[in-house]
Amino acid sequence: MITFEEALFIVETALVAPVKERVPMGDSLMRVLASDVYSDVDMPPFDKAAVDGYACRRADLPGPLDVIEIISAGISPQKRVSQHQCSKIMTGAIVPPGADCILMVEHTKEHADGKISLDKASTANNIAYQAEDVKKGQLLLQEGTLIKPQHIAIMAAVGCNEPEVFRKPIVGVITTGDELVEPGVTPSGGKIRNSNAYQLIAQAQQIGMKVHYGGIAPDNKDATRDIINNTLKVCDVLLITGGVSMGDYDYVPSVLEGIGMNIRFKSLAVQPGKPTLFAESSGKFVFGLPGNPVSSFVQFEVLVKPLLFKIMGSQYQPRLVKLPMQTGYSRKRSDRKSFIPVKYALGKIEPLEYHGSAHIHAFEQAWGIMAMNIGEDNLKPGELREVRQL
Repeated sequence: MITFEEALFIVETALVAPVKERVPMGDSLMRVLASDVYSDVDMPPFDKAAVDGYACRRADLPGPLDVIEIISAGISPQKRVSQHQCSKIMTGAIVPPGADCILMVEHTKEHADGKISLDKASTANNIAYQAEDVKKGQLLLQEGTLIKPQHIAIMAAVGCNEPEVFRKPIVGVITTGDELVEPGVTPSGGKIRNSNAYQLIAQAQQIGMKVHYGGIAPDNKDATRDIINNTLKVCDVLLITGGVSMGDYDYVPSVLEGIGMNIRFKSLAVQPGKPTLFAESSGKFVFGLPGNPVSSFVQFEVLVKPLLFKIMGSQYQPRLVKLPMQTGYSRKRSDRKSFIPVKYALGKIEPLEYHGSAHIHAFEQAWGIMAMNIGEDNLKPGELREVRQL
């Protein structure tokens, strides 16, 4: 049995070979950039009006000024602004030659003869100057960036229509056990519905992974070997729930060794998730997760996600925040690291009522999970704890 920190180090240092590919920009959300993105234009590309108003010379203020043309966004000015003149201009339009400021329309007064003048003591320039945001050739997004909506906007603005990204890993999911039936079947005679597989599928899909569901492996060594082999053929990372502990029908470790997988660990000083296994061979990776739903849920969050992001060319950055405890909390044993579901209210966190690794319903209200390290028995009200948001 090894510590969680040792297991995480093994996972994070696993040898992976990310593959590059080009995809349409619209399909690149939650992908990781495999090359830098540079701007092919200045932004703004010209001096443009930051407000609706009148482009004029500051030396001629407060006016009155003759209006010589109207300039809409997307239309080039036709006239130069000279002494005692101005052009009516819309937000985003090109500032005409000769003008050095723009009067906001609400700060002007129109005279009976059609002239306008400034109706306040002073004005800002109200011009967005060429290249004040971005210069042509400037580095905007670096390799390794996890693409989010704001990055899509940047790529669109600089014509990066097919960004180079790292390929997503395909995640395979298998559950084990004769007691399992699929959710559409009414269980009877000691059967239970297969919730683990669909939980893991949803967790993988939530972070943009492609998923292949391999089905339920019965409590038979040959059948388990066949379904593992068949699923490994079509996936990069295989998640197996159940069959990894010490029971008579827990065939997964021996099957994996029999097909040439190198088991790096198979027992963790963690609660929930002690019988967690990690194996690798020839660029394929297998996590053997406990059969209880809370254990598989938590271990996906803390161990599986880092590997999936690494294969995508990125380092997983969980959303961590330190918050004070609303109440105290204690546990009977402290020989393993514990992950505990918590709720959030008014800037504080409180552990949820939690009956063990089969109690997935406790996570229905979970805002995050809090860790208690080996040797920690009690937490006091007001004590700051780091929470991993879900």
